[in-house]
Amino acid sequence: MDGGGDVPNIKKWTVFYPVYINSKKTVAEGRRISVSNACENPTCAEIADCCGHLKLPFAIEIDKAYPRDFMQRGRVRVLLKKEDGTLCNPAISSRKQLMLRVAELVPRHPGRVKKQEPASTSTAGPSKSGKGGRKKR
Repeated sequence: MDGGGDVPNIKKWTVFYPVYINSKKTVAEGRRISVSNACENPTCAEIADCCGHLKLPFAIEIDKAYPRDFMQRGRVRVLLKKEDGTLCNPAISSRKQLMLRVAELVPRHPGRVKKQEPASTSTAGPSKSGKGGRKKR
């Protein structure tokens, strides 16, 4: 066991359940950002990869479940601030910003892009993007 010192620290990291950014869930079911910003059925692996892409340290806790929906297993712990209080990624200072950024990245996830490409380019592609999916606030 090499990283023994890191194990207790993970408890202080931000918890990120996939439910938080799932556009298929209601606020009562645990969604925390608006449907327009959320993405469809994100997985722990996709969220973890996005955290890696944002250069944030993360850990997947696959045995954990969201209390309101305990059938959905897994959550991701993310380190937003280091011990001394400095941000790991200066662009992301809050849990909310993390959720919005990850929700933005998940649909572009390599594992996802390949699956959705044939369907979206032929039918819903152009019509959907013009409707306001790309609003910058």
